[in-house]
Amino acid sequence: QTKTGIALLHDEVSENAYDIRLKLTKEVLTIQKQDVVCVSGSDHSGNHRTVTLRRQPVGGLGLSIKGGAEHKVPVVISKIFKDQAADQTGMLFIGDAITQVNGINVESATHEEVVHLLRNAGDEVTITVQYLREAPSFLKLPLGSPGPSSDHSSGASSPLFDSGLHLNGNSINTAPSSPSSPIANEPKYEKRWLDTLSVPLSMARISRYKAGTDKLRSNAFEVLALDGVSTGILQFYTAQESADWLRAMSTNISDLTLQNMKMANKCCSPSDQVIHMGWVNERLEGTDSSQLYKFKFLALKGSSFYIFSTPPVSTLDWVRAEKIYNLCEVLFKIHKLWLADDCWLQANLYLGIHQDFDLEDQRPYCFSVMVGHGKSHYFNVELGSELAVWEKSFQRAIFLEVQRTG
Repeated sequence: QTKTGIALLHDEVSENAYDIRLKLTKEVLTIQKQDVVCVSGSDHSGNHRTVTLRRQPVGGLGLSIKGGAEHKVPVVISKIFKDQAADQTGMLFIGDAITQVNGINVESATHEEVVHLLRNAGDEVTITVQYLREAPSFLKLPLGSPGPSSDHSSGASSPLFDSGLHLNGNSINTAPSSPSSPIANEPKYEKRWLDTLSVPLSMARISRYKAGTDKLRSNAFEVLALDGVSTGILQFYTAQESADWLRAMSTNISDLTLQNMKMANKCCSPSDQVIHMGWVNERLEGTDSSQLYKFKFLALKGSSFYIFSTPPVSTLDWVRAEKIYNLCEVLFKIHKLWLADDCWLQANLYLGIHQDFDLEDQRPYCFSVMVGHGKSHYFNVELGSELAVWEKSFQRAIFLEVQRTG
């Protein structure tokens, strides 16, 4: 069963967010970006399309623009009015960046300059456009948004608001021109979602935290494949959507892990079966008491508890674990809430005790494993359901080992 939906891909460097479409199957998460493709006719221009618009007496060019060099973004078509000049060409789309107006390059022009050029370009305007796959989301209207709603009361045009009124106001002495219609052998274009990245979910991991911090990303997370390929930060519009996607992806990753365990167990004796394995974050004790987390892959197999930096893919990998402990010598303990001053508190959240702690900066789903000589490893997982599975698995693995050793 495939799950699809719209999200934003957040670029932490430029602080921009782009519209993307997610497609989740049992084994792969695919990220799709929108692009304009030529569906019929010959397209010699490659990515660039050159379109001639005839200004109409009512409605002008029939489009609105946003953006400009002063905002470090290109000028982008943000609205196309139905059945007007731009719409009738069949070659222009919301999200198209305007690169030329009547042969003049406008790639580094300000918003005002492009508005001025378009308004004074005469009755026939030739524009060259290129679809901007990674247009910051504020430049495009939400997908499937309604038609004209431009604010006619605003007097001046603003780079981040639609300049529809200023482009499409009645032009003086314009003779009614015949509507520009696509010619039969002209190329036909469509806007489509195209696959741009596939992240295999087998042994993949999910992170909701900003790297190396306790700061939880709001309605966002990142998926990292076994080979290190990352989706980037997936931002969702609501907490509910974010939770749904997080749950769906975690479930698929768990199912694949289960399949991997079954495969591994076929080659192992009954006393050496894998009980559970998966990714966690381990809290590292920094010298300056700064808490850093590192991804670790844990496994409960036969009589041992393994800690890996990367998952064991072949049978040989099991001997390459960073640490191996005997299960009879480990104590598993769940921590309901970790507090910064290094004391562990079994906070009864249901009774409303200690509600003044800011849970946003704490990692809520934690457990520790105490090993010989009082040394402890502190781990954190992303979901409460994962914590429950680890608790059950440790109990089962330790019980079986105690039973075996008699």
